[in-house]
Amino acid sequence: MNPSCNLFIVGPTGAGKTSIGRRLAEHYQLAFVDLDHEIERHCGVPVSTVFELEGEAGFRRRESEMLDQCTQPQGIVLATGAGAVLDPVNRQRLAARGYVLWLQAGIEQQLERLARDTKRPLLAGEDRRAKLAAMREAREPLYRELADLVLPDEHESVHAATQRAIALIDNHWNRTRAA
Repeated sequence: MNPSCNLFIVGPTGAGKTSIGRRLAEHYQLAFVDLDHEIERHCGVPVSTVFELEGEAGFRRRESEMLDQCTQPQGIVLATGAGAVLDPVNRQRLAARGYVLWLQAGIEQQLERLARDTKRPLLAGEDRRAKLAAMREAREPLYRELADLVLPDEHESVHAATQRAIALIDNHWNRTRAA
């Protein structure tokens, strides 16, 4: 068990990190932070524009800087970007500064949830299924290594998944108070 007053959410694109994270923050009366939204707020442009101008490497650099800033406060729920776990320093920060919940999502669920989404640069172009499968292969071992707790995919509503997450978290999270 990783005692912490912070709850960090990792998982693949379309797993519901932001939607469930907001509800968990409200339930636990903690501040909610979405890492991608913070990057956009800091840069003044959408993530897709950062990718377009700086490429994935530039985006990942900004993501790491913002993750460092966002994980320092105490008493937050943080929804990370799906690829934030690729950087070993990010994984170290997440593990050291919070309790990490991995939201799992199958490729079918991801495809369904992302069907109308055109804002994710890594999913642009053809064959989203192949892209999601490749991301899954690279990232899933990292999520597994990092996670203090896993919420398996049950292809359910955000409300139902949140209720299941709360029940699971309440039985496992050693929530220390912020100093």
